[in-house]
Amino acid sequence: QFQIVQSGGGLVQPGGSLKLSCALSGGDVYYYQIGWFRQAPGKERKGISCINAAGGNYADSAQGRFIISRDDAKNTVHLQMNNLKPEDTGRYLCAAEWSPNPEVCLVVDGKGRYTDWGQGTQVTVSS
Repeated sequence: QFQIVQSGGGLVQPGGSLKLSCALSGGDVYYYQIGWFRQAPGKERKGISCINAAGGNYADSAQGRFIISRDDAKNTVHLQMNNLKPEDTGRYLCAAEWSPNPEVCLVVDGKGRYTDWGQGTQVTVSS
């Protein structure tokens, strides 16, 4: 059974760092495109970053501050978030899409073509 389990998140002061993880079971992460999204109350789900076998990509808001990486041995994708700002606050979700022969992924808002979603984790950036 395919499953996504997220970990990480929490409360951090502005300028701080957090690392989110998205662990897959029942499928080989190398053949999936993984996307990270932020959901804030009353706002559209925003795409933050994505990665597949062709590489990674970032939204403008994350470029230069966040790093997405894939650990094939652990079947996990990480999102390292640095220099966090209050506007980064929200519930972060990772999602998976079967993508065995991809081109470089595009960061999209909403749901895109992702078919499986993690449970989400809260990130709060506040002093």
